[in-house]
Amino acid sequence: MNTKTLAAVFAGILLASCSATKNSTNDLATKLPIETSINLSSVEDDKAPVTINPGRFTEETVTYRLPKVVQGTYSVSDFGKYVTDFKAIDYNGNIMPVAKTDVNTWTIKDAKKLDKITYLVNDTFDMETEGGIGKEQPFSPSGTNIEPTNYVLNLHGFIGYFDSLKNNQYKLDITAPASFVRTSALQQVASKTSDDGQSITTSYFAPRYFDITDNPMMYGNLDVEEFEVGDIKIVLSVYSPNKIHSAASLKETIFKMMQAQKTFLGDINSTPRYDIYLYLSEGKEESPKGFGALEHHTSTVVVLPEAMDEEELAESMIDVVSHEFFHIVTPLSVHSEDVHYFDYNNPTFSKHLWMYEGVTEYFANLFQVDQGLIDESEFYKNMMDKIQYSRNLNDAMSFTIMSENVLKAPYKDQYLNVYQKGALIGMCIDIIMREESNGQRGILSLMKELSNKYGKNKPFEDDKLIEEIATMTYSSVHDFLTTHVVGDIPINYNVFLNKVGLELGEGKVETNYILMNGAPIVSGDPQLGTIFFTDMVLKNSFWAENGVLENDIIKSVDGTELTMQNANQVLQSVFMWKPGKDIEVILVRDGKEVVIKTKTTPTYTVGESIVEKADATEAQKNLREAWLKD
Repeated sequence: MNTKTLAAVFAGILLASCSATKNSTNDLATKLPIETSINLSSVEDDKAPVTINPGRFTEETVTYRLPKVVQGTYSVSDFGKYVTDFKAIDYNGNIMPVAKTDVNTWTIKDAKKLDKITYLVNDTFDMETEGGIGKEQPFSPSGTNIEPTNYVLNLHGFIGYFDSLKNNQYKLDITAPASFVRTSALQQVASKTSDDGQSITTSYFAPRYFDITDNPMMYGNLDVEEFEVGDIKIVLSVYSPNKIHSAASLKETIFKMMQAQKTFLGDINSTPRYDIYLYLSEGKEESPKGFGALEHHTSTVVVLPEAMDEEELAESMIDVVSHEFFHIVTPLSVHSEDVHYFDYNNPTFSKHLWMYEGVTEYFANLFQVDQGLIDESEFYKNMMDKIQYSRNLNDAMSFTIMSENVLKAPYKDQYLNVYQKGALIGMCIDIIMREESNGQRGILSLMKELSNKYGKNKPFEDDKLIEEIATMTYSSVHDFLTTHVVGDIPINYNVFLNKVGLELGEGKVETNYILMNGAPIVSGDPQLGTIFFTDMVLKNSFWAENGVLENDIIKSVDGTELTMQNANQVLQSVFMWKPGKDIEVILVRDGKEVVIKTKTTPTYTVGESIVEKADATEAQKNLREAWLKD
């Protein structure tokens, strides 16, 4: 993923939470494109008709699948469960017997007679509540939406593959109302308007199934802006159901961010086009609740609350989209065989999520201070937040073992640490390399060298990566990786911060209105269906000064009643509060309402922070400058 989800910090308290394919074809007609179609003009009951014409088979039995897992999510999605009315049709138009062998798999015998298959696909957005708060499955940015004014087409949710034909080319026809705006990075090859002018069928070409899964689309009442950042064409598609936000209002933010990212990356291989699809959720019961983004090689799908104000949305887009864009480094240009030869229904996972997600998340923070988008103090606060949050997870678990077993207990519950400790691993390696090279090399240098050696078409061997990194860098990097990434020894961050004249210190620190020292200050009662403040609220200056007490139940926030069903969205809006915001929170204490109607002020607590050492040497300060500004 990223499934870099903003809801992650609340998942625990609310009772929850990036391929090509090996060629295995035999005597099939593998040179013919598989002809597929999705008809958005014939949707009934939220279900879109899909037709798959694979060409003529020459073997007796074939198997068709939709993905169990898609790249970047590290969790089971089971897209087959959204398929209904599955039919296999022979060349005479007769229905053929089909065996459904699991939730995602259909087997068809006497396949030489098979002409096509048809089925209906329901969308995932309005069915997420079945996963529970914080456990939305599929993760919203990997999901699908079918509604009269918007279609989120993560194509892995509509189009599947035959086991032996993953390397086949695909032709995809999408029929939709002529009034729809449509955006896709997939190669368009034709477009045809119906005789009555009511619909348009757009034809796309995909070199193989991977390209089907790697190129999402969005159709409907969209707002689209296209602009150039250096040699990259950016296409920003926004769906705001109530027209609160627009692509035009976000264009300057995205332009500045990506311009800074391009400058930060320098001469690393890039992409000629990058698509950003932003779906803004209304916050209704049937609306998507898994906020965050999912990377693709040259695009990202983002889901965020529409209720965010312009500043909050811009800030979230910088944090989320910058992470996804940096995935063009890894896993696009640097990835293992597990990624390159991804099996959508029986996947194996790389040991190196610390690199795919952790280093990517580190870059998403480092580039902002490097390019002057934030100052050093804010960067230090971001890193401190990650240190604190990582302590709430298992800090004594081998990162490589966790990564390799990320779908299994107890490792799957530690996945979110890839964005916390994973980023800190990147920070420590960066500082080590700066020290060893007198400030001349860092982890970005390493990623560029790995990218030049491998690139998107050549995977590395998973078990050999750390030794290869050691050969390309320093023994100290090897020692760090074997001790703290392969090994299970917690990191003493002071050891690495001291190298750049910094240390962890305790004192008064600015904090958040809902998350403090890496932990939420609220909890939930599933039996009563209530959310309440914990004793930590007494240490949060804003709430303490406004008389909030432990166990106060939060009835509503700014006019929105707080329930277990909408808690993720409401609490994330509180997480985004800034000083100077007018707020009204209604509490229940001993059965009576307590109203807090005020303007937010900066809020503080006593906690750890990253501060400059009083005895920092000039050499340490110079190394810090190279680390943060080179």
